[in-house]
Amino acid sequence: MSPAEGRPVAGGGRRPQGGAFAAFCAAVDGINTWVARFWGASIIIVTFAILYEVVARGLFGRATVWANETTVYLSAVTYLLGGGYALLKRGHVRIDLVYGVLPPRLKMIADLISFICFALYVGALVWIGTQMAWSSFLQSEGTGTPWNPPIWPVKAAIPLAGLLLLLQGIVNLAREMGVVPEAERTP
Repeated sequence: MSPAEGRPVAGGGRRPQGGAFAAFCAAVDGINTWVARFWGASIIIVTFAILYEVVARGLFGRATVWANETTVYLSAVTYLLGGGYALLKRGHVRIDLVYGVLPPRLKMIADLISFICFALYVGALVWIGTQMAWSSFLQSEGTGTPWNPPIWPVKAAIPLAGLLLLLQGIVNLAREMGVVPEAERTP
């Protein structure tokens, strides 16, 4: 079957592939890939901050007030915002012992139930994370350390990460249900 013919659907018809929803799915994949690569590159900064701290403390006896929090902040944001990419690449844990032996129809039902639980969790993450980040921003909350950087940017990564996860979850579910074609698995 050519891509123009579409996928078979119940009733013997064909669902066209491509279109606006397929473009949306590709855009979500692209955004999660870009975000993960951008923040993944920040680990280079983390490495240099740690190296600088080790040299400053070890050779010159002059510890920094910023290196530890910089590494924690960047690592936390990278971890959070990499979740959508991990979901795109199917890098999250799934218990295949049970799922793998289910017939296709039960797999679809399991996927739907899993997605509902996932959406509730991610929705709570976005809702509560937004409230936490906004409150932190309004209070000009800092860390309370000698450097005392604002904490709201890290807290703002929580709802953003939840939103990216939710969008990728919708895309993955659409692919598992055969609504759009499966994306290529490139790193």
